[in-house]
Amino acid sequence: MDNLCKLGFLATEILLQNRNVAEEYGKAGAGVVLSNANASLDADIAYFETVKNIPSPAQFVYTLPNIVIGEISIRHGLKGENAFFVSEDFDAAWLEFYVNDLFKRKTIDCCIAGWVDFLGGSYKAVLYLVENRSTERSLPWETEHINKIYELANGKVNG
Repeated sequence: MDNLCKLGFLATEILLQNRNVAEEYGKAGAGVVLSNANASLDADIAYFETVKNIPSPAQFVYTLPNIVIGEISIRHGLKGENAFFVSEDFDAAWLEFYVNDLFKRKTIDCCIAGWVDFLGGSYKAVLYLVENRSTERSLPWETEHINKIYELANGKVNG
């Protein structure tokens, strides 16, 4: 597994501890929507080093950023809608729109969503479990709340 996959995999393990969303929502009822700024550049650089001698198919597979979604989906038995977006900065409004659209179209009822980025030893992971139902512990899935959680996770706001 490349560094981006390891980061996304571990962040999801923390997010879903004591939860089995595939069982709760059905395998096709839980999706994954992620984004970052560097796509799979960390893995691309590592793969480029191997082409100087013998290209490594084991490293080539990680030269697509959506492979992290595959690793998460395999681990948690998820078969729902998934997407990976690359943008210069974290875009909470886009994530809110995209996930809400999946809910409105009844494509999924639960989604692991957020930012997972790794490049050259620098990394950030902020994931959310978004459910198409409210609980007493849930926050509204709105741009304001998404940004606030992202900022708190990155030390940009004194809470």
